[in-house]
Amino acid sequence: MDFGYDARTRELQERLTAFLDAHVYPAEPVFEEQMEKATGEARWTAPPVVEELKAEARRQGLWNLFLPGEHGAGLTNLQYAPLAELTGRSPHLAPPALNCAAPDTGNMEVLAEFGTPEQRERWLEPLLAGEIRSAFAMTEPEVASSDATNIETRIERDGDSYVINGRKWYISGAMNPKCAVFIVMGKTDPAAERHRQQSQILVPRDTPGLEVRRGMRVFGYDDGDHGGHGEVVFHDVRVPAENLIGEEGGGFAIAQARLGPGRIHHCMRLIGMAERALELMCRRVAGRVAFGKPLAAQGVIQEWIAEARVEIEQLRLLVLKTAWLMDTVGNQGAHTEIQAIKIATPAAVQRIVDRAIQAHGAAGVSQDTPLAALYAATRTLRLADGPDEVHKRSLARRELKRYA
Repeated sequence: MDFGYDARTRELQERLTAFLDAHVYPAEPVFEEQMEKATGEARWTAPPVVEELKAEARRQGLWNLFLPGEHGAGLTNLQYAPLAELTGRSPHLAPPALNCAAPDTGNMEVLAEFGTPEQRERWLEPLLAGEIRSAFAMTEPEVASSDATNIETRIERDGDSYVINGRKWYISGAMNPKCAVFIVMGKTDPAAERHRQQSQILVPRDTPGLEVRRGMRVFGYDDGDHGGHGEVVFHDVRVPAENLIGEEGGGFAIAQARLGPGRIHHCMRLIGMAERALELMCRRVAGRVAFGKPLAAQGVIQEWIAEARVEIEQLRLLVLKTAWLMDTVGNQGAHTEIQAIKIATPAAVQRIVDRAIQAHGAAGVSQDTPLAALYAATRTLRLADGPDEVHKRSLARRELKRYA
């Protein structure tokens, strides 16, 4: 593996850094003010400043960078990883500004890889253009969704249609009125082999029987700017059979294909969050005096800073290795590393953000810095896309097989 970024990556890093400095960071207080004033449906929609940033990003060619192949920017995972890191420095603004925000990114990847030409025309093209939003409905409140084979939502064939019944929650983006389509995962054949029971299907938002019941909170945040996290009920929801993605029984495999690149994106953005937190901590302790000397002179603070720098460098190298493996040997070949980054990155970044909060005192938990929101995001990512314990269990089993 070559540790240097190629020319195209370096050029995009420079352009994206300039875009963040000139447009995104100055927009952060504007964003907060607009979100404070938003009511009703506007509370669940990205505020006007995000649309302005999207227009500028698209004008500068910083658009759909996450998606390889003909539909996106054509970047490899290794090329996109450091760009995703930069967007993590402003996670509420930069990813949506570049049309690189979850869950749309994963849904676009699914449609690009598994969708029919008709499905791509109807849903992928407007998603690529940033005209609509989407949601991925997998997690359920009544079962341990850390084991996706537990899913109880039924997708049953009835003539030339499928009928869907079930209840989902923490469905990211579901509250946004621009969320035009749901990719729903459910069971088409409960009697099949355990990993062949599930399928995925496209459900337009306006389909009768689909009810977006309420928005869920995350550490008190409603994440309205990202479209919230909805509880969604499907009651005799009927859609055409051609809305099925791939084949019956292929839902679990599609989900695994979707989550691999998503974990790379999450972890690189987390490293960007850690860099932002470390930068804020260093600026704070350099100018804050307690007990007659700057906080930066305290040994415990210096230890936090040193440990943060070491951890960030370790995590970045591991994530870049994972991206390189995904490009060279595919998701399965990078399975161990994908799990490793998902275990290591959120926990370490949570610790770095927590120490930055501590260094800021009361300001760290206030709305005057991004740290409290960064903490909520990092802690949540120890659950999203599979909790730590599930990944550790799987990774340990894989390691033990070598000695069986």
